[in-house]
Amino acid sequence: MGILTLSAGQAFAQSADPAKEDRPAQSKPADEPKELPVITVTATRLDSDLMKTPVAVTAVTQDALTREGIRDVRGLSGTMPNLQIATGADSGVQINIRGIGANNFTEIGDPAVGLHVAGLYSPRPQGALALMFDVDQVEVLRGPQGTLFGRNSTGGSVNIIPAKPQFGSNHGSTELDVGNYNLRQLSVVQNIAVNDRFALRFAATKVKRDGWINQFQDFTDYDLPENGFVADGIPDVDQRRNVKVPRSKFYTNRDEWAARIAGRFAFTDDVEWNFAYEKFQNSGAGDVTLKDCAQARGTRFACEGGDWDVKINVPGKTDMSIGTWRSNLVWNLDDTNSLEYSVAYARQTRSQISDDDGGYHAIPSQVTAVLPVGPDGDWGAWPIVDNTSITLDSDYRSTVHEFQFKHGGEKLKFVSGLFWMHEKNSIDYAQEQLVTAPYGYPISQFYHQPNRQIDAKAIFAQADWTFAPTWTATLGWRFSRDSKTDKGGQVFGGWDTTMNAYYNGLFDPGTPGEPGFHTHNGEDLTEQMGPFAGVDAYSYWGPPAQNDHADSWKKNTYRLGLTKELSSTEILYASWATGYKAGGFGDKDDACGGLTCVDGSSPQYTFFPYKPETITNLEIGYKGLLLDKRLSLAATLFFSRYKDMQVTGNFFAAKVVPNGPCPDWDPNCDVIQKWQTVNVGVVDIPGLEIELDFMPTPATRIGAFFSWIDTRVKNYRSFSDEWNCGVREEMGAPACPDPYSGSEREYAGRQLYDITGNHLPYSPEFTAGFNLSHNFKFGNGYTLIPWFNVKWQDKMYFTLRNLDNPHISDAQAANAKIDLSLKLQSPSFWQAELYVLNATDKMTKNWAGDGGGFIRASWNDPRTYGIRFRFDY
Repeated sequence: MGILTLSAGQAFAQSADPAKEDRPAQSKPADEPKELPVITVTATRLDSDLMKTPVAVTAVTQDALTREGIRDVRGLSGTMPNLQIATGADSGVQINIRGIGANNFTEIGDPAVGLHVAGLYSPRPQGALALMFDVDQVEVLRGPQGTLFGRNSTGGSVNIIPAKPQFGSNHGSTELDVGNYNLRQLSVVQNIAVNDRFALRFAATKVKRDGWINQFQDFTDYDLPENGFVADGIPDVDQRRNVKVPRSKFYTNRDEWAARIAGRFAFTDDVEWNFAYEKFQNSGAGDVTLKDCAQARGTRFACEGGDWDVKINVPGKTDMSIGTWRSNLVWNLDDTNSLEYSVAYARQTRSQISDDDGGYHAIPSQVTAVLPVGPDGDWGAWPIVDNTSITLDSDYRSTVHEFQFKHGGEKLKFVSGLFWMHEKNSIDYAQEQLVTAPYGYPISQFYHQPNRQIDAKAIFAQADWTFAPTWTATLGWRFSRDSKTDKGGQVFGGWDTTMNAYYNGLFDPGTPGEPGFHTHNGEDLTEQMGPFAGVDAYSYWGPPAQNDHADSWKKNTYRLGLTKELSSTEILYASWATGYKAGGFGDKDDACGGLTCVDGSSPQYTFFPYKPETITNLEIGYKGLLLDKRLSLAATLFFSRYKDMQVTGNFFAAKVVPNGPCPDWDPNCDVIQKWQTVNVGVVDIPGLEIELDFMPTPATRIGAFFSWIDTRVKNYRSFSDEWNCGVREEMGAPACPDPYSGSEREYAGRQLYDITGNHLPYSPEFTAGFNLSHNFKFGNGYTLIPWFNVKWQDKMYFTLRNLDNPHISDAQAANAKIDLSLKLQSPSFWQAELYVLNATDKMTKNWAGDGGGFIRASWNDPRTYGIRFRFDY
């Protein structure tokens, strides 16, 4: 059974006993099941039958993950209702459920969808890159989880549940997967039952794959004599890290491994301890954004080479390691009451470097700067774009404690608990823009954050009371308090493009406007300049800004529910729930940008604080097992009100007195924008989700899902439309609005555009999926299992602008993808499976940005195919 199934169907591929999944196959095949098996989920923190759990939840088994080639959370995108996942900057992963996500991937930002492993919260979005392997199942809960699960779950929750050691047998498996792009993956699982009270389980996986893009070195030596830029045989782009790398180290490659050792010890019949240590290592190149050549065709920005060609002068390199200890102790006080204490300690270290420009330099018709420059320089468009992001070192440490009391009576079920998460994060991170107007000088900023701490504490309780034979009421409550502290943080460098401070006194360009003045070429920059030389290389910018700051927030959230048991196999439920995500703040900065603010004061230092976001959700749902338990059907109708949405980007900071009249090419020179998170808008979100799993014959399985969502913005008066403004009319799109010149300060300089009725990013209006498999059994005991899977989704926007245009659209067009496999299962201990994923080679985006005349995007994988072998013992 594939992933594209009902909340039940996702998990129905798994046996009721998870251990059977990797036990040796028997020589005599078991009888085909006559009905769908019962699946247990933990969505209410009490083990419950999925089809009797009044929550919108989808469960995915390890078999389903393997079949669809899903190796980490990103692969779940689009495989179930209203789940979209994007690749973010700085190795971040943006999980969006029902249109709600977060794009602040910094060490102090928070996700809107909680990621949990074994029920314990995992705070950093980079953790979503960790390989998913040897899991019992992955549970995806949709809608706010404001009472029972962790923190910051305005969108929902993803809970990855690793397989536990099993008492009673020694068994294991080895799986080898080889495919195109030189894919090689080896996975091993071994369960050791030491005795009837102690068991160990070891699991490990390693995957390597070449990058699928065509990556070339960037030696651009710009030649535009009419503007004074004359090729001289020396590259104009930075050559310090421009080395030739093999395809195995291209961007979009994979080079990862993970291992887990887990133990299970039953002290007595009533006391059990589960513990595990897990290690993940990512040594891949990371991702790079590529031009959308299909949209660029027919314009002056059309791609010159192949659609997937890219010029790189900074090969990607990631060194990310995550080590996690987890412990879970359960004491069953009696048949209905238990105490449970869980703790996890995780340490994530990472260094990373990435090419932010992809070699997409200005085309000749864009270049307006002219050499030689005068004393005031030339503020026009320069030809070279050479930008880099560097994480020199990061060390994120988190500890999560959760203590629960559970009561599982016949009429009353109750969960209460205490939650505490503590993070201590440090990072040295820098950005470089190595060619800027008006003189061509490089600029850089270095963020030294040695001690950023986050504490999240909560007390919670939820009760389910069967007050009548077929009626159950639910009441849940959680009090949360979040605090964030920045100690000793410093910001070195700056964005003043008129200073040559980056050269660190090691290169003399001369004096602008005088003979002999010239900016650097690609060979003039040295390792004693910029981030790799450390903070001492930023001394010419002056003293750093100090970042010491602290703030806190608190909130009560609730859940009310009512469930009607229509029959022994059907329920109808309704719920009202709220969710909350903590506020925060950024780096200390001068809102006036070094100039004088119009109110006469300067500098105006601020941390750009932002408020919490909240959501209220009303749901009505149905779950039922029909046709003699051969058909499972789940339907959810919901309405959410999303308030104070947190959006991260360049936003208004201050209106200033400019040094002179604003030129035509920069009409907003009297407005300072800063990268920050702000609260905006109100969004009403109605939607419908349907999932089913059907067994028409004992050998046939059909799964399907359908979703509709309408994420229309209701109130966002301050939206500024700045998407590809320089080419809008040329591309046949409406021109950008004129800058606001009224008296309301918060709108100053913004190009106000009414987005009332526009859709939230990552919320396609319709999505659907269908899969089919059939077991063909042969007399000699072999079984042949073909599988067909199709996923379809409607147009999906990546920004709030929702610009429909053939050349500069901020959307991914509607698309369908087809997966196929053919598995041969032997009557003994082995099986083999041929597969092709994305069989039609449909290229789709998971992120899009303004490239300055074209669209740059992060892309999902092209068609992949291969064969995997599995051996059970």
